[in-house]
Amino acid sequence: MDSHPRKDLPALEETLDFVRLAAGDYLEGLSESPVRTPEAETAAKSLGGPLPEDGDGALVAVTELAGAGRAGAIRSAGPRFFHFVVGGATPAGLGGDWLTSVLDQNVGLWAGSPFGAELETIALDWLKDLFELPSEWGGVLVTGATMANFVGLACARRWWALEHGVDVDDEGAHALRPVPVFSSGYIHASATKSLGMLGIGRKKTRIVSRDARGRLDLAALESGLASLGGAPAILIANAGEVNAGDFDPVPQMIDLASKHNAWVHVDGAFGLFSRLAPEARRLTDGIEGAHSVISDGHKWLNVPHDCGFAFVRDASLLPGVFGTSAAYYVGGGEAQPNFALLGPESSRRARALAVWSTLRAYGRNGYRAMVEGHLALARRLAAQVAEANDLELLADVTLNIVCFRYRPPGTAEAELDDLNRRLGQAVLEDGRIYFGTTSFEGKVAFRPAIVNFRTTEADIDLLINVVRELGAEAVATA
Repeated sequence: MDSHPRKDLPALEETLDFVRLAAGDYLEGLSESPVRTPEAETAAKSLGGPLPEDGDGALVAVTELAGAGRAGAIRSAGPRFFHFVVGGATPAGLGGDWLTSVLDQNVGLWAGSPFGAELETIALDWLKDLFELPSEWGGVLVTGATMANFVGLACARRWWALEHGVDVDDEGAHALRPVPVFSSGYIHASATKSLGMLGIGRKKTRIVSRDARGRLDLAALESGLASLGGAPAILIANAGEVNAGDFDPVPQMIDLASKHNAWVHVDGAFGLFSRLAPEARRLTDGIEGAHSVISDGHKWLNVPHDCGFAFVRDASLLPGVFGTSAAYYVGGGEAQPNFALLGPESSRRARALAVWSTLRAYGRNGYRAMVEGHLALARRLAAQVAEANDLELLADVTLNIVCFRYRPPGTAEAELDDLNRRLGQAVLEDGRIYFGTTSFEGKVAFRPAIVNFRTTEADIDLLINVVRELGAEAVATA
């Protein structure tokens, strides 16, 4: 049988119609479906077996895929997924992402997609406007916070090396002496991973914290910078840590950096969105004085995976890090940017379509309203935790994360970690709501994050009810 893809073109419209109907059915059920289904770990196995010698065509393949996906997919796009600080996909963001696949643009070189490159420029300008960052900063869309941190820290590494008279991107990491990097205990794994990929080292960051939570010790930071005698250094400021949503004192870090010749990189994977809400705006005051700032699109922007963005004050550093050449590369420059030479990917999905689409659809005020609504839901959750005699609030609510644990009356402190660990697993397996455990000040705890545009007060109330219900069962079966 000749199963050449070209012969399947007559079935394309029927296949896309099927996908549209299947998608509508799936999305319609998001608000009522459990987040995790019983088939979550087995559904994909039905798609296994030997590679077919002859295929059965697009409609058969996509029908099988949709059935397994509906059965097994974690409803991370739904309103009760509180794990990992992951948002859903707004209607405009989802529509833009579908068009991204249909148009299938490679936004690496301008010649490959002038439309995609120009739209990325516009989307980046709109994001800078949304976050009140200087319009002259450079920027690039990437896959998420990890690669955004990589971009910002790669530019920091290049600046640091140039301060020592070395072009590290030409000469290689072997030409470097140890790079002094400072951060609080709030540093995220994605930043640490980026430091490893850059050859700076995952274990080389000097953590200057003043307590078990990891809060920054400003005096120790200043002492560490002063000990360098004016030699350059890199500071990683954390705008929203993942256990309780707390922030490093970014303005004070920027002030210290200006006195001691340091680059300030701000990891604002979700915390950068605090700039949209007047009540939280103070958390990122002065951030425009940093040297690089990043955030994540598939978090609070609520566009589909994968999307992130990195902004750099000195735009000339981006091509210095990521620039390359080949005989067939053409174009480039400020008027016709080649984004393949401004970021880590050469072949690049046109992520700007989803970003532009959602910003065009809802604007600054729509996003401000969403963020403010989520902050109100976080306060509602914290209030219910504080009122319950079997729950314990472990940290003040700074933004959209509520850190707490189950603590029924009469349970010894020594038993609480095991109880909460078992309860966390029960929550995931139950699937009505979804979040896991963390370690906070040495305690096993929960840290649900409210970041999905669909989430309502009813979802928050269900979270409390499920935790208390499953917690009582965990105590009874201990």
